[in-house]
Amino acid sequence: MCGRFVVAGSDQDLIDLFDVDFVDKDLPEPSYNVAPTDTVRLLLERVEDPTGRPARRLTTARWGLVSSWLKNPKKGPPLINARAETILEKPSFRTAASRRRGIVMANGYYEWEKGPDGKIPTYLHGQTSDMLAFAALYEYWPDPELPEGHPDKWLRSCTIITTTASDTLGHIHDRTPLILPTDLYSDWLDPRMTGGSDVQALIDEIPEPKLVPRIVGSAVGSVKNNGPQLIEPVA
Repeated sequence: MCGRFVVAGSDQDLIDLFDVDFVDKDLPEPSYNVAPTDTVRLLLERVEDPTGRPARRLTTARWGLVSSWLKNPKKGPPLINARAETILEKPSFRTAASRRRGIVMANGYYEWEKGPDGKIPTYLHGQTSDMLAFAALYEYWPDPELPEGHPDKWLRSCTIITTTASDTLGHIHDRTPLILPTDLYSDWLDPRMTGGSDVQALIDEIPEPKLVPRIVGSAVGSVKNNGPQLIEPVA
């Protein structure tokens, strides 16, 4: 699974790396301890001009998907992860999988490996300094207590897709985020691709991630802690 992650790069880094066309205001500050229900950066594509060309937008979403048909988003645990094997079947995810796919960007994420003396906090990151692109889904929930046109009427939320961890990471946790390679960014974000079989074929094409594990300190276990010291290696 993915329950905490790091976004330490600047917004300009993300704009350049992901070829962003538009940037929304009030993006969250960089964080070394992004947790469920936090506001996160979300990359998505929508058709926003008469030519029909999708435009790439860097915006925000609450981490923890809220289905549009829910009466109260505060009831039940937040859907922070969605299994790649079932997103086209589960009612909470299947419409978003066909129509609302996005990317959550991260420098790396934390996992807790089971050890003989307790859980071992581990930071997993790429083999290079490039950002990781977590395949994500997003959804819109209308607040029934607010009138149409109210700026807070629609809540945008997202979930990070996970897949089976490879042998090199399976000893840490049996799940890992579904990480998109650079050449599949456009295909994944393209809102014109809505067929379930096409989405499934694209998921099947995504290779296993090659990540580097690093044991870090226990301070990351508290959402109150933040800063670059959280990803420093420990013995």
